[in-house]
Amino acid sequence: MLVAGAGVSGRSAAEALLAAGASVTVTDGSADRLAALASLQSQGAELVAGLAEPPAGTDLVVTSPGWRPDAPLLAAATAAGVEVIGEVELAWRLDRETENPATWLAVTGTNGKTTTVSMLESVLRAAGVDVVACGNVGLPVVDAVRAGHAVLAVELSSFQLHWSESVEPHAAVVLNLAADHLDWHGDLESYGAAKAKVYAGNAVSVANADDEWSTRLVAAADGRTVSFTLGAPRQDQLGVEDGQLVDRAFGDRAVLASLADVHPAGPHNVANALAAAALARAHGVQPGAVAEGLRAFQPGAHRSVPVAEAAGVSYVDDSKATNPHAADAALRAHPRVVWIAGGLLKGADVDELVAANADRLAAAVLIGRDRAQFAAALARHAPDVPVREVSAGDDAGMLQAVRSAHEFASPGSVVLLAPAAASMDMFTDYAHRGRAFADAVREVLAETPTAPAHGG
Repeated sequence: MLVAGAGVSGRSAAEALLAAGASVTVTDGSADRLAALASLQSQGAELVAGLAEPPAGTDLVVTSPGWRPDAPLLAAATAAGVEVIGEVELAWRLDRETENPATWLAVTGTNGKTTTVSMLESVLRAAGVDVVACGNVGLPVVDAVRAGHAVLAVELSSFQLHWSESVEPHAAVVLNLAADHLDWHGDLESYGAAKAKVYAGNAVSVANADDEWSTRLVAAADGRTVSFTLGAPRQDQLGVEDGQLVDRAFGDRAVLASLADVHPAGPHNVANALAAAALARAHGVQPGAVAEGLRAFQPGAHRSVPVAEAAGVSYVDDSKATNPHAADAALRAHPRVVWIAGGLLKGADVDELVAANADRLAAAVLIGRDRAQFAAALARHAPDVPVREVSAGDDAGMLQAVRSAHEFASPGSVVLLAPAAASMDMFTDYAHRGRAFADAVREVLAETPTAPAHGG
């Protein structure tokens, strides 16, 4: 068997295959990444850099999720009739072979996946369930399966779903869908089709009634369908009434939690909490555990995290807003924003984002490779908003951006890092970008302890 990709999921897939007694070869285009798996050689794996076709006798290829179907190695495998699957599909097959397979509760969507899966894990733990969050959230699914947990709260990306053919979670949700990863999938329809695979074989399929794409994709789902909404719930829905999260889908009307139990605050996180609650209720969790779990939930880093407040100005890190849909949710949480944005747009358009939030922008500071597209959208839809572009990269560029944002800021405003784009043009990843922002905020505030200038 061949494992394509020497990242985290590749290592886990190789270890699982070796433990199952398979003959395993691992390949990667990076010799350095491959060298990091040298310990697998003592377990019998063969490490070969840069394979363009599978070795003779290969009967299965397990690919890392980011590898596109047209990658030469994968295309060659397909042409040779060799099955290509992902690590999640491998985990599902291994799990089905165990005496007591886990219950899979799956979450996908353009934005909110990690928060929802983490909320779900917290709620299930409050109910006394043996659960672990896994998948795109960090822990490979194959590792979670091998650990023997009773329930898996699985975050699935469109890439992972593309390479999963037989995965059938007990319950699943598509939170939302907006233009993202179009450079990988080609168009929004193909991206949506990959997301819709999460609904295959569900006992309960959960949709976001407030999202057109989620509602559209669930129409072809198997099993029972329920939905959630930020409005008052109808029958077979979860929603919000009188400041409470209410369930009218699983039995008699039940109050699950109060809005005060949901943090960070904001409509998008209320929607995430409702989605998590729906999946938990689909597993039989009682209402009291939902409130307990939401109160105990600890938000992940770089997701609307307050960094500092000085002279009436707040500084907020939402580096995880790596596409326009996520940035829109971040912007809508604040009435007056000095916006730090830019990076790699991956084929997405920002005109709608800028037009929808023009009235809340005090200024914009643009970074990254695709900053010109942001500048053009601002010129079209927010011509009165001051704009400054930063050409420098890495941490030095972020420091310049924060200095500029600080100059624009006035009491009552928020300096918000919500880039609406990926980070790899300037930083290792979104976490590096968020740390650079926080470091820059601390440095700028240390330089200027008095009230910020009111600039334009």
